Amino acid sequence: MLMAVSAQAATTLQMTTEYPATSMPGLGISTFAEQVKEKSHGNIVVETSFDASKGYKSADMVDAVQARKVDAADAFAGGLANKYPIFGVSSLPFLADSLDNARALRDAARPAYARFLAAHGQKLLYTTPWPPSGIWSKAPIKTVADLKALSIRTYDDVSQATMTRAGAKAANISFADAMPRLASGEVNAVLSSGDGGAGRKLWQYLPYFTEVNYAMPLSIATINLDAYEALDAAGRQAVDQAAAATEAEQWKRMEGRLEENRANMRKNGVTIESTVPAAVQQALHAAASGALADWQDRTGADGKAILDRYKAR
Repeated sequence: MLMAVSAQAATTLQMTTEYPATSMPGLGISTFAEQVKEKSHGNIVVETSFDASKGYKSADMVDAVQARKVDAADAFAGGLANKYPIFGVSSLPFLADSLDNARALRDAARPAYARFLAAHGQKLLYTTPWPPSGIWSKAPIKTVADLKALSIRTYDDVSQATMTRAGAKAANISFADAMPRLASGEVNAVLSSGDGGAGRKLWQYLPYFTEVNYAMPLSIATINLDAYEALDAAGRQAVDQAAAATEAEQWKRMEGRLEENRANMRKNGVTIESTVPAAVQQALHAAASGALADWQDRTGADGKAILDRYKAR
């Protein structure tokens, strides 16, 4: 009887991501679930799902969590930025070009993220860094002409505009939706990292990866505020502690992730071009030159405050 009562007392929360379980966001929600179980002594159970199996892409996650279609979610910030531009800062081209800079940019943006999410009925749990975005392609990118020959999947409005200005045919598509277009040949390149399960899906079609170091974007994990506040004080403390532990683990995990990804990519036949031809890099930087100002125009005082904090670090 005591065991039955204990089982009934456990609170179950549903948490989802559009990315594979072995990607950085997938590892994040698994780590969070383990931490919540441990710190709540089994009183809270986080049931995880991956690969958009709940039907939600990153762009949908804030709205889905607000409506409590899921209790919690991890969303790629670039996908959120299509509707809510404040989340686009981590995906701005060539702004954060190292893990330290990505961390500083996260710290600068966190107050704005937290305010925005609170206004949409939810609480920021933790952030997850992605490895630097590069270009996956069917053929090597040696010249500007090769760049212009790309039909490339991009992950937000800014990257779509940047790649279009560079001369490529660019489409803003979620990761999940990009896969059938790759299979059909409609898309012949993808702007993404080489991370985990995401990389495993891409190298089926795209055997070249050019390390242009476009950005080190984030994923954002969030929980419905009603779901959070329905927990007792001990439960809320367990969630807070689990979120802090997960964030620390995710950023620590990233330190060795890049080399791990490179090794897996090479083992599976991917040619990695770490020295980008100067003309290609110059074309990309020129195409990206107005992105920062455009984003600040769209985000107003909040965007300016983020950039001011980042520059003053």
